[in-house]
Amino acid sequence: MALRLEQATVQRLHKLGLDKIGKFIQMPRSVLRRRFGEALLLKLGQALGTEEEAITPLVLVPPYEERLPCLEPIRTKTAIEIAITKLLELLCLRLSTEGLGLRHAVLKGYRLDGKLTQVQIGTNQPSHLVPHLFKLFELKVASIAPGLGIELLVLTATKVEPVLIHQEKLWNGKPGLEDQSLAQLLDRLAGKIGPQAIRRYLPQAQYWPERSLRPAVSLNEQSEDIWQSANPRPIELLNKPEPIQVTAPIPDYPPLNFRYQDELHLIKKADGPERIEREWWLERGEHRDYYVLEDEKGNRYWVFRSGHYQERNSRWFIHGFFA
Repeated sequence: MALRLEQATVQRLHKLGLDKIGKFIQMPRSVLRRRFGEALLLKLGQALGTEEEAITPLVLVPPYEERLPCLEPIRTKTAIEIAITKLLELLCLRLSTEGLGLRHAVLKGYRLDGKLTQVQIGTNQPSHLVPHLFKLFELKVASIAPGLGIELLVLTATKVEPVLIHQEKLWNGKPGLEDQSLAQLLDRLAGKIGPQAIRRYLPQAQYWPERSLRPAVSLNEQSEDIWQSANPRPIELLNKPEPIQVTAPIPDYPPLNFRYQDELHLIKKADGPERIEREWWLERGEHRDYYVLEDEKGNRYWVFRSGHYQERNSRWFIHGFFA
């Protein structure tokens, strides 16, 4: 029955024809107590919410987790690094056996004073290489606060993925994004300066320059679109074009000079215009005529005129910087 009663009590209820809770829930409590004891009333009260019942929730144990109890509480950097190495060796052995690699891991340290200290790492590609993963944790050891000492360390792989084994080439070529050393370098940089400081962009099928790219979610992500490389594009693109003051002689001629952030730039070389039409199916507005300009210092800029040339009301903007 739903009340989780003992089998003997269930049999007595059935003999009396009380095979459903609704048949005896309205009966006097004194009658139920005399015939079936306090256990039935307790279970009935718990089902109705009038009696307290302690419920111990089931905690799912992460499938890839290693624990290291410490015989003596550890406090030093060297001891923590030794413990991390042992945990990584155990965890990576399991992962490599199953053809998996770690993408994200959390190291938790349980201290003598009952407090918890933890650090986490992430990788661009799945990895079960102990030396590489240890270098990532090594960058975070200084942020571990052992307090009076850590008595238990737990390493959990919160995200794992299959490790793709690439065929080695007879001659060294340019592996590009498949190069493990590149992925490991990016992991170390992310550990030092933060993953938010590293971005990889992919092309997007949009005409407007600021919409023609998007950030990649992983190192292995590919795009079905291709980069439009017919004309040069700046290495640094402003999120929003900024207005500039320009001196330009006649229509479709590049500027003679422009002023940006209170600095005057005299133009020595120029190329353009390159017209980029506005995406009319998204919004209305004017087209842009882009120019590549080089000033007297050798710096190159990507500027544009919004709309057609007007003698007094032409609007110019700077949109990017070349290397």
